[in-house]
Amino acid sequence: MKIYIGHSRNFDYKKELYEPLKQSGLANSHELIFPHETDQVINSKNIIKNCDLMIAEVSFPATGLGIELGWANCFERPIICIYKTGSKLSGSLKVVTDTFIEYSDNEELVNKLEEVL
Repeated sequence: MKIYIGHSRNFDYKKELYEPLKQSGLANSHELIFPHETDQVINSKNIIKNCDLMIAEVSFPATGLGIELGWANCFERPIICIYKTGSKLSGSLKVVTDTFIEYSDNEELVNKLEEVL
């Protein structure tokens, strides 16, 4: 499955999100797309259009992430929202998905995603 990983830039996403996912079994069984792995500008709209699923880390609100969620919803791509325990989530997320995964650490994040996928 081709999975787009959306997120805010307001945290250390390379360490806290990309690395745990890359080191998990998910990276072996799915094609994970990390949009900000390099500093190159990418056309996330086209990438999302050609994905099977979007995982959105929604602990930190971000306009760009909201736009990507809108595209995924319009393209009828399933969306899984993941968030850290204690995060205040936007109520509008419920319009694009009913799949939410709360996690307290990287291990729990990976385990719960592996269960769902």
